[in-house]
Amino acid sequence: MSFERACAVGDVPTDEALAVTVGAYDVAVARHEDEFFAIQDLCSHAAVPLSEGEVADCTVECWLHGSRFDLRTGKPTGLPATEPVATFPVEVRDNDIYVDTTTTLNGVTPS
Repeated sequence: MSFERACAVGDVPTDEALAVTVGAYDVAVARHEDEFFAIQDLCSHAAVPLSEGEVADCTVECWLHGSRFDLRTGKPTGLPATEPVATFPVEVRDNDIYVDTTTTLNGVTPS
């Protein structure tokens, strides 16, 4: 695995997402309660940034059409999206968040 620093822990408020670039990909780093997740920052339905959506119940909502994606699996939990988005491994080291975009947790190839 090849982890790169994405941001500081304090940059991501609880139940929000932050847009970052890690490697060649735009990633939304999201925080739900005390867990951090990294998901491709691109809705599979409308190609808009997921980082601009609402985070709740371990999902992120696409602000344009309301599709929700599970932060753990990248799977859509509500229409109109039907295709998952890539999710990436996350490590918290000291006060920083590291993401590995060379590996996906769900087997989805990032676009």
